[in-house]
Parts: sequence; C-alpha cells; structure tokens
Amino acid sequence: MPVYDSVLDLIGDTPIIDVSVLSPDPSVRLLAKMEGQNPAGSVKDRIARAMIEEAEADGTLTPGRTIIEPSSGNTGIALAMIARIRGYPIKIVLPENVSIERRQALEVFGAEIIPSPGEESSNGAVRLARQLADENPDWVFLYQYANEANPRAHYTTTGPEILRDVPDITHFVAGLGTSGTLMGVGTYLKEHKPDVKVLAVEPPSGEQVQGLRSLDDGYIPPVFEKWGGYDLLDGKRIVRPRESIEYTRRLADECGIFAGLSAGATLAGAVRVAEGLVSDDAPRATIVFVVGDGGWKYLSTGAWTGDIDEAAADMEGLIVF
Repeated sequence: MPVYDSVLDLIGDTPIIDVSVLSPDPSVRLLAKMEGQNPAGSVKDRIARAMIEEAEADGTLTPGRTIIEPSSGNTGIALAMIARIRGYPIKIVLPENVSIERRQALEVFGAEIIPSPGEESSNGAVRLARQLADENPDWVFLYQYANEANPRAHYTTTGPEILRDVPDITHFVAGLGTSGTLMGVGTYLKEHKPDVKVLAVEPPSGEQVQGLRSLDDGYIPPVFEKWGGYDLLDGKRIVRPRESIEYTRRLADECGIFAGLSAGATLAGAVRVAEGLVSDDAPRATIVFVVGDGGWKYLSTGAWTGDIDEAAADMEGLIVF
C-alpha cells in the first residue's frame, strides 16, 4: 500500500460490502457503501474537505479566519478535524441533546461548542449559526445545507465510485439529511445510467431518526431545491426510530457491521424497496445503500443493548444530525 502525505488523502474510495443475507429475496442484492471508513468516521468527510478547499480556492477562507457551522454530528466532526490540520479556529453550533460521543469528538479536534436549545433540534442550530454569522462577518459560514460543494463532492467522488464498483446497480438508497449525498450521487448515476432509481429514506414528520430529517417538518435544504430534488427522486421510504434500531442491530448481528443509527434506517428503507421488487417475473435487482458512519458515536444511546422499544423511546429526545 502507498504511504499517504496526509490523513485527508484517505477520504473517499470507501469499500462496498454485500449484505444480501438481509435481503427479503435472493434475486435482490443489497450492497452497503461503507462511509464510516473515512478518517473522521463518516460520509461527511467528503463534503467537509470539499467545502474547505473551495472556500480556500475562492479566497473566502484565509489563514486565521474562524469557521462557524451548525451541526449535531458528522459534518461538525469532519470540519473540526480538517480545521485542526489546517490551523483554522472553528465554532460548532450544537444542539444540547446530542450524544456525548459526538461532543467529545468535537472537543478532541479543538472545536469550540456553542450550545443551542435541544428542543429546537437541528433547525434551531441552523438559525443560531446564521444569526452569529450575520453578527460576525469576519467569520466564515460554510453552511452545508446550501453549499454547492456538498452535492458536488458526491457527484465527483461517491457517484463515480459506486458506478465503477457496481456497474449493474439498479437502485440507490440514501438518507435525507442535507440531501447532498442523494443529489450528488443521484444526479451522477442518472446521467450515466438513466434507468437507476434513486430513493430517499426519511422519518415520519415530527419524529426523529438519527441522522435524518423529514421534508414535511418545514425546512427544505437549499441544495435539495437547487439540484432538482423533487424531479430527481423516484420515491421515498418512511422509517420509524424503532425500525432504524432494529436494522442497525441486524447489521451488527448478521453481518458484523457496527454502524450508526442512520445506517439502520437506510437499510430498512432499502429492504422496503427490495420487498416491492419481489415477484416471480421480476428481473434481478442490485440496491446500493449508504452506511453513513460507525456505531461508536452512539454507544451511550443504548441502541445495541436492552429492550428495543425502550431504546427507541429513549432516542425520541436525542438528535444526531
């Protein structure tokens, strides 16, 4: 193997694992894109690097300037890691009701945490970050929800990787968070293989599934609209918190994959898609879904231990976005 100049060179080119043992029918393959293998532990490493590099290239981000960003999870950690390496001060607006592991990871990389009210969820963190950015124009607000570098990172890296490794892909399934993964990968796949179906996984309106959001809750990420999300998506699957825990546990129990809770939700959505394809005359299908991160950031939630209904109830007041 080569010797890399920087840990940032390890971002991307993640492996894909066959988890068809979880498929409802042997004619439908389930393949997991393992984004937790990125150095800061999630799919958000890709967009964090892209946003910082583009801001550096256009002169927005210069030595000594402070980065501010709302996050309750993976994007903040990835930005903090890169900011630490590049020497930028960084402030992360973080809802108070996030898992302790994510707060600790931000502290490891030297981020200053600005708390936002937990009951306002990630939308409250966005509002506070925008307010602080307006009040401090010398800070750099990358704003992942509207930053074109977000979907573009997936268009130029994640999408090509998937098509290269799985040329027979028929369906792509990912969680709806900032929507960058869906928009970037989906656009690339449809340009190169128009018959591929692109499907989103989201929680029911008003319910929290780790790492996902519902468009019906009132906030539509600007990148979703800019990249024609309503036209791009071929459908969506609704996954409740209990299902996300159930399938996260199945990934660990049956496949040995210790993944984050949004991965369980995305897998549950992929299984729903697979169930809709099962019939005597249905052609063979290949579904690729995204495993957004690893499970270590969620150990304190108790998602892998104890009664599953109690774990789902406990998660109702906890967000990780």
